Amino acid sequence: SASMSVNEVSAFSLTLEQKTGFAFVGILCVFLGLLIIRCFKILLDPYSSMPSSTWEDEVEGLDKGTFEYAL
Repeated sequence: SASMSVNEVSAFSLTLEQKTGFAFVGILCVFLGLLIIRCFKILLDPYSSMPSSTWEDEVEGLDKGTFEYAL
């Protein structure tokens, strides 16, 4: 059973188009996995991705008493 005939080997071999298709699907799966991981990180800690300068600007506006700036 260790030796295979030529027909059996050619039945299991993939064409170049099939190999390229599998590689493309694999790359898409890896990219999708990375996007899912990034989305879960943002969902678990949404404020870590925001720059702190926007929060500091709003606090300064409220400290100055400018109500229009806060809106």
